[in-house]
Amino acid sequence: MNITIRNMAYNIEVAGDPSAEPAVVLLHGFSGSGADWEDLIPSLRGMERAVITIDLPGHGRTVAIEDLSRYTMPETVRDLDEIMDTIGVAEADWVGYSMGGRVALHMALARPARVRSLVIESASAGIEDSVSRNKRRWADEALAVKIEERGIEWFADYWGAQPLFETQRKLPPATLLTLRERRRANRREGLARSLRGMGQGAHDYLGGRLAELTCALLFIAGGRDPKYAEIAHSASDAVPGSRCVIVPLAGHTVHLEAPEEFAEALAAHWKITELRPSGAAIARIGARPS
Repeated sequence: MNITIRNMAYNIEVAGDPSAEPAVVLLHGFSGSGADWEDLIPSLRGMERAVITIDLPGHGRTVAIEDLSRYTMPETVRDLDEIMDTIGVAEADWVGYSMGGRVALHMALARPARVRSLVIESASAGIEDSVSRNKRRWADEALAVKIEERGIEWFADYWGAQPLFETQRKLPPATLLTLRERRRANRREGLARSLRGMGQGAHDYLGGRLAELTCALLFIAGGRDPKYAEIAHSASDAVPGSRCVIVPLAGHTVHLEAPEEFAEALAAHWKITELRPSGAAIARIGARPS
C-alpha cells in the first residue's frame, strides 16, 4: 500500500492484522527496501505477529521527493509516527538493521510510547568524535555525487563489493542476484539524498543517550563482523537490563546469513518482553565475561 505523509508517498506492506495481533515494524538498511525481510516474515507470522515493512525515504518504492530536509532522522521519525497513526498501531516491536537500526534508535528516543521493544541489528549509535563525524559526512557526500554521476548499475556493483559484505559471498548465487536486483531497483537520487540526510555523519551521536531507553532492548550482531559485534557489546553495556546476542557464523547481515538463529533471538527477546514486569530490569544475557 502507499501512504502519503506530507507529500512523501511511502511504500508499506502489512502482513496480518495489526488490530488483532502484536505488530512488529521492520526497518531495512541503506540501499535496501522492505522486501529485504521477506524470508523472515513467515517465521514472524508463525509467532502470531502482524508484520509491517516500510521502504524508508530514498529507498524502494517510496517516492524520492526533492526536499532534502525530509531525509533527516527527525523528519523520518515524524513520518514514522504519522504512519503508525494512519494504520492504527499505537505501539509496536521495532527491528532495525544497519541504517534502519539507527532510525529505530532515533524513534525509540523521540517517541518512546510507540516502542514496546527494540532490536538493533548490526547498527551503531552514530559517530561520537566530531572530527570523525565530519569526515564521514564528506565521504558520504562524495559517494552521493558518484551515485548521481555514475548511476545505479555502478552503485549496485560497488556496494556489493564492500568488505563489510564479504561473508555474504558464501550465500547461494540466486540470493546474491536477488540482493543486487534490489539495489538496482532503487533510484540514484533517492540513495544520494538518503546518504546526505541519514548517513552516519549527518545525524547526532546517540551513545550518550542510550541509558534513556526504557523498552526491552536487544542488540544483535554477527561474530564474523567484529566491528559491529564490539559495538553491540558496548551498547548493551551502556543500557542496564538490555541483552546482547552474537551469532557466531554470521556477518553484518545476520537476518540473511543466519535466518533461523535470528528468528530464535527475536522469539526469545519477545518472550522476555511479554514476561517482563512493568518498570523491571531484564537479566543481562550475552555480556562479555569479566
